[in-house]
Amino acid sequence: MMHSLYEHIEVFLKWLAVERGYSPHTLAAYRRDLTEFNDFVGHDTDTAEVGGGTMRSYVYSLYRRNRATTVARKLSSLRSLFKFLQRRGMVVGNPAAIIAMPKQGHYLPVFLSVDEMLALLTAPGEADRFPARDRAILELLYSTGIRVAELAGLDLAMIDHGSGLVRVVGKGSKERIVPVGRMALAALAGYGEERQRLVATCRLRGRPVADGAVFLNIHGGRLTTRSIERQVGMYARRAGITARVTPHALRHSFATHMLEMGADLRSVQELLGHVSLSTTQRYTHLNVDHLMEVYDRAHPLARRGQGS
Repeated sequence: MMHSLYEHIEVFLKWLAVERGYSPHTLAAYRRDLTEFNDFVGHDTDTAEVGGGTMRSYVYSLYRRNRATTVARKLSSLRSLFKFLQRRGMVVGNPAAIIAMPKQGHYLPVFLSVDEMLALLTAPGEADRFPARDRAILELLYSTGIRVAELAGLDLAMIDHGSGLVRVVGKGSKERIVPVGRMALAALAGYGEERQRLVATCRLRGRPVADGAVFLNIHGGRLTTRSIERQVGMYARRAGITARVTPHALRHSFATHMLEMGADLRSVQELLGHVSLSTTQRYTHLNVDHLMEVYDRAHPLARRGQGS
């Protein structure tokens, strides 16, 4: 029986959502990549007709208009799709597996210096609409290193102010417990009154309120990841930071500063919720760069060598 590639893509996306618990943001990324390939081969194409030649032609077309990192991501999405279909006997082979991943330059995450981070944390002011909320968001992102989707999904019941711990639901619906710093807890407490006023206003106007959500928008709904990204970027520009700053940059800053202060790699891996230690190890490159800078500034022989 013929099954179109489009039908198989829908089955795969449903599996990612229901069985793997992927976030809407991740699902949207998969859908974009797979829909692009479906458009390339034709909407009614039988999945069994997709072979290595088709895959090579598609990847070649990607190289003409995309960076290597983008091509690698799109190819990875296709590998995951056909691996899923192959395991369930829906296809015989995986045509994406025979295509070599493009070589990519060594990736080092963008992170802020401690001074930049302090300037960002103090950027929200009384003239802002929700200064306490935004300060709590920045403090919590930097204090815990959690992902923006994890922060947006936080409920009030997930934060234990007494023990200073937060329960985070990460990728694949995996839960982990993360400690929260004193400054972040204070910022959350400061946001409590502002949140109560917002909830009261929304109810007075007959608007539904996301009662359990920690971070609310002006309408009383749960604050979205996009809104958080916009706020972080806006405050970074206000703080005079020229680089493009995202919530993920705060996560990178958390990991880098932890390692700089002597935290061990395994602990940082647990805090970040990384499945593989190799994912966390990329931060050691940043740490080595930092140590070399300290050495060049402080070691007498290093200084003498520079002047010779």
